[in-house]
Amino acid sequence: MSAADPLLDRSDEFRHRHIGPSEDQQQAMLGELGYADIDAFMAAVVPPSIRDTDPLGIGPGVPEDEAQAELRRHAAANRVVKSFIGLGYHGTVTPPAIRRNVLENPGWYTAYTPYQPEISQGRLELLLAFQTMVAEITGMDVANASLLDEATAVAEAMALAHRVDRAKRNRVLIDRDALPQTVAVARTRAAPLELAVEVVDPINPVPLEGALALVVQYPGASGEVPDLPAIASRCKAAGVLLVVAADLLACQLLAPPGALGADIVVGSAQRFGVPMGFGGPHAAYMAVRTAHQRQMPGRLVGVSVDGAGRPALRLALQTREQHIRREKATSNVCTAQVLLAVMAALYAMYHGPDGLARIARRVHHLTGRLAAGLSAAGIGRANRHFFDTLCLAVPGRADAIVAAALAGGYNLRLIDANHVGVALDETATEADTAAVAACFGAELADTPEPGLPDALLRDGPALTNPAFRQIHSETDLMRTLRKLADKDVALDRAMIPLGSCTMKLNAAAEMEPITWPEFAAIHPFAPEDQSRGYRAMIAELEDWLVRITGYDAVSMQPNAGSQGEYSGLLTIRAYHAGRGEAHRDICLIPSSAHGTNPASATMAGLRVVVVGCDEHGNVDIADLEAKAAAAGDRLAAAMVTYPSTHGVFEAEIRRICGIVHAYGGQVYLDGANLNALVGHARPGKFGADVSHLNLHK
Repeated sequence: MSAADPLLDRSDEFRHRHIGPSEDQQQAMLGELGYADIDAFMAAVVPPSIRDTDPLGIGPGVPEDEAQAELRRHAAANRVVKSFIGLGYHGTVTPPAIRRNVLENPGWYTAYTPYQPEISQGRLELLLAFQTMVAEITGMDVANASLLDEATAVAEAMALAHRVDRAKRNRVLIDRDALPQTVAVARTRAAPLELAVEVVDPINPVPLEGALALVVQYPGASGEVPDLPAIASRCKAAGVLLVVAADLLACQLLAPPGALGADIVVGSAQRFGVPMGFGGPHAAYMAVRTAHQRQMPGRLVGVSVDGAGRPALRLALQTREQHIRREKATSNVCTAQVLLAVMAALYAMYHGPDGLARIARRVHHLTGRLAAGLSAAGIGRANRHFFDTLCLAVPGRADAIVAAALAGGYNLRLIDANHVGVALDETATEADTAAVAACFGAELADTPEPGLPDALLRDGPALTNPAFRQIHSETDLMRTLRKLADKDVALDRAMIPLGSCTMKLNAAAEMEPITWPEFAAIHPFAPEDQSRGYRAMIAELEDWLVRITGYDAVSMQPNAGSQGEYSGLLTIRAYHAGRGEAHRDICLIPSSAHGTNPASATMAGLRVVVVGCDEHGNVDIADLEAKAAAAGDRLAAAMVTYPSTHGVFEAEIRRICGIVHAYGGQVYLDGANLNALVGHARPGKFGADVSHLNLHK
């Protein structure tokens, strides 16, 4: 038979299976609107001036089984090696009951972020558990309902400290033992705030004059456990806020930072049952003293009452108040990692305080036995104290030891030619640890070396709330999850009346691969040849997105729309600076814009000028031109959402871009709604300069 035989063409199978409305339902909707077919509808909706019907050039569609076969080929090009690298990413065991009933359950992964509490009570209950978990483990007064990742959580803490600092100091000190990605992100985020980031050794007295905050890793990247009480005492005397980036598992055994003088505590919940996944996404957290809770970014779930006087949950504090504050908003985080925060909370509930402590003790016990065996073999260690990480001195032997470990199936951290890092985790076994010891020419000791300072041991369980003592059996967990899901509206039961940021109904064939070990178990700092499949897949997607959008290049970072806005605006600022026009600092934003837009602009060091809109949400062209002219050579950018937040394809979008360009500005086009443009228009071709794309759609 010929390849052109229609019986052999399966390119449209996925579309017909995945788009919910049937052909008859679509026709009924089109008839109600007065259009004969979908082509006539799109011709009327998309302005002719931007219509681009050239082929996308990304090849034909394929059915689900063929797509999964291609993903299997990418997965097979990755190499799964047990990674004891650390640096904020650790092997963890996702309980199958949580993986199957939450991560793989559309009742949980298609639910909208909980801005409508009346359809979100189940998720809000678990986010409240996440907050409670973080607050109790860290010893702080209040915690938020998750952030994006640990590095940006540190940056948010830095910005919070800057906001509450009445002395308007400009120095931020960061522990030299902080995670490298944390230091990098902090430097980037500090620049628009005109803050100077200095890397210091907080264990030794450091000059605190002119500093507004000190960030300390607890335990550090080297594994060292810093003397937080002494550091906190110096900070308090100097009026410097102490920010502690804390490991939640280590804090099962270590005294909580809040009890030792921390003002802000941040970190990642990744090792609470969320796979590494080549670096994310993972739920981060922030916990603060009561005095700072109004300045906390992200969301805070609160207990309230409904109209009938019954207890109910709602978002009591959230930076969705950006819609009220707009250009005065203090953070652009409008959502975060709800699904992953839910998983981390359930991990803590399922194991309970005793189970979490047992996991922590086992990890620390194996690390202590490894430390003792290495010490007996004459191998020195840079960190005196430790929880799960050892920084080992092996003069001239580091490369050989790391290579020997890799040959045995383990990734260790190559620090430099003379030092190797080993960070054990929940997945480490006695056999694993003995094999690692052998790579150093040592044996695993029978008796562990003490690693934690007595003065910093935790007194009592980390979790006391009854919520963490009730569902330790799989049966109880499944029943609890069903009860909570029944309180929510997700796409497994109905359409959702809010839209822009939700996950949409991603197909099961798309979601299933995220749990494959070849994708889930890859450490982001693993040797590059272990992630060839990931890199090929990312490069392929970047190429497709270039073709779809009409832009010249695409980056797959960062992993959130709000951070994409921020990164895009920093790119625009760098573009102007590179042309000798760093003075450009005005950003024009329509009054109908999503609240993150003015917040992102403010965070990027831009001054927001609001442009008026008509009753349909269209930009007032005359007002835009007047304000662009008034900005003159100070105009840096204009931000538009296309289609707009009102769902409108503005007919004058080319003119809008032309006005901004005429005054030397760049156009940032919020790509949250790109799915409405694919195949019909390319932002990079009709005048936009930079976009972020919400790929979860």
